[in-house]
Amino acid sequence: MSRKVRRVPVVLDAGEIRDLPMEDIRVILRGADELISTGGRSMLAKILKGSKNKKILEYKLNECPAYGYYHDMKLDDISKCIDWMIKKDYLRIKYDYRLPLLVFSEKGWEIEKETFAEELYQRFCLDIKEKNARVIFEMKDVNRQVVMLVLDKIQKDGTEEFLTCLEAWKLMEVKKVAVRIAEVENTIKNRAKLSE
Repeated sequence: MSRKVRRVPVVLDAGEIRDLPMEDIRVILRGADELISTGGRSMLAKILKGSKNKKILEYKLNECPAYGYYHDMKLDDISKCIDWMIKKDYLRIKYDYRLPLLVFSEKGWEIEKETFAEELYQRFCLDIKEKNARVIFEMKDVNRQVVMLVLDKIQKDGTEEFLTCLEAWKLMEVKKVAVRIAEVENTIKNRAKLSE
């Protein structure tokens, strides 16, 4: 006879929060991205607070762009913002055995994938400016939807300076992404010819 699993109960408390600015919503989702299906509300609150908690440092969560965003707030107030995000269906709770973990809702993921893609695109542009190729080595571990959004941004605004980096990236990618990179390269080359 198996014992019934006792789930850790979740009681949401958004306090007096009626609304959050879009910037806060984006930052909370960005912080949550580091924990999806692996961490919960209290760990997200610690990231947003800028906690020096041992696990935060051990898992390098202090390198997340959202780290310390709410450094001047109390953890309890940060938790209310997170609970508001869950109540408004930007984030959801999914149980893994008995522990409640954070996952994105469809609405939350739509915002986060755009935020993350823009972040990666800006880092890609910095790499081009500094004649470095750091970001392309991280792209293998990035969600495919986000990768495609980054490529859309490069296709729209990229210049010939991007071509060397794109060529190197193409060699490391799976076929589907490599084909998309080739399309982006062709767009940039054609745009350069037209502007001559």
